[in-house]
Amino acid sequence: MNAGAGTSRRALAGPWYFFALAFGLSWLFWIPAALSGQGTDMSSARLLLYLGGLGPPLAGILLTHLTRDREGRWDYWRHVVDFKRIGAGWYGVILLTVPALTGLAALLDVLLGGSPPQLEADLSRPLALLSFALFTLLFGPLPEELGWRGYVLDRLQARWNGLASSLILGTAWSLWHLPLFFIQGTYQHGLGLGSSRFWLFMVGMVPVSVLYTWIYNNTDRSILSAVLFHFTTNFTGELLSLSSRAEFYNLLLIVIAATVVTVIWGPETLTRRRKGTGLDLPT
Repeated sequence: MNAGAGTSRRALAGPWYFFALAFGLSWLFWIPAALSGQGTDMSSARLLLYLGGLGPPLAGILLTHLTRDREGRWDYWRHVVDFKRIGAGWYGVILLTVPALTGLAALLDVLLGGSPPQLEADLSRPLALLSFALFTLLFGPLPEELGWRGYVLDRLQARWNGLASSLILGTAWSLWHLPLFFIQGTYQHGLGLGSSRFWLFMVGMVPVSVLYTWIYNNTDRSILSAVLFHFTTNFTGELLSLSSRAEFYNLLLIVIAATVVTVIWGPETLTRRRKGTGLDLPT
């Protein structure tokens, strides 16, 4: 490879190209869906919604193939499927952290005079619940994490420490969702633009991104770990309907958890290692 090609690859590998491409591809479909005034009950709007969700994975996969050699491309996909990177204890962290924080938030709400959370699923129909879980995995966690943690987090951490990278990514991830608040039938539209739930959703993505980075870095940069954590977060939110006050407590608990993680594991990599001593990030 000549010097010019190498320079071009390094330039493309920067995180801002990813953000521009991910936002551009997603909003290319979501903005027309919002302007159409149609809800997701219409097949055309639903198709635009699903196509827009492919922005982050398409950006991550395309830039991986443009900026890395053959071994680097295989390495990317190994991080998606290699479940052995995740230790047994980290599986527990991935699967239990969000349900535990959500349950504690609901308990605090009840103890302070609030109502118990509502269960949104019919547990007597396990096949329907399994189908819903599969849908939740395929339309959100799996495609999104091929881009957010699977590609751009490494590029951010090559320039900034783990904490700063998490805050940048969390902010971008939050803003990426904005058009969804204008598409009838989406979860975000149901929250209400400018409502208290809107702000809890938008702000909450920043501290929770610290937990994503903490898990990702401590599982040898496992993209699978991010997919599973994202799934657990979404599935828990779909199963339990919290009051606005309980959602505020939940956000507060996530901020506390992110702060504890940062203090104990350190802001540099959110692991026991320092950069250059075990956290080998691609550039």
